[in-house]
Amino acid sequence: MTQPVDPAREPDPSGAPLRRFTDPAYRPLAPDLAALRREIDRIDEQVVRLLAERAMYVKDAARFKRDSYQVSAPARQAQVFAHVRALAAQHNPGFNGGFEGLPDVVEAAYRALVPAYIACEQNYFGATEPVPAEVNRKESEK
Repeated sequence: MTQPVDPAREPDPSGAPLRRFTDPAYRPLAPDLAALRREIDRIDEQVVRLLAERAMYVKDAARFKRDSYQVSAPARQAQVFAHVRALAAQHNPGFNGGFEGLPDVVEAAYRALVPAYIACEQNYFGATEPVPAEVNRKESEK
């Protein structure tokens, strides 16, 4: 059961900061929480657009799989998790002290995303049919 939201406990989006970082090199990115949230929303729009684009490639990948085990592709999953973790380590911003734990956050996100994509790909795989061998032969001769 979800708890009702208590607006008095939520931060005031237009209020002044209530805390500060002790790192003297830290520089604020926005004047208030509302501005930070607008930037996060802008980034979320881009992330969702890219996730939708990724989804279409996942759907198309079903055409190249022989069975549901190949759809789940555990070795490929491990490869993806290692790859995105390495990307996160490279893209950890150097300004403002970076974001410690970014590789953990990115890996956790992908560990949630990938099974959801696989579940959808399994459904799309079920909507495919084998390509006749002679068609495959003719395609490979081109």
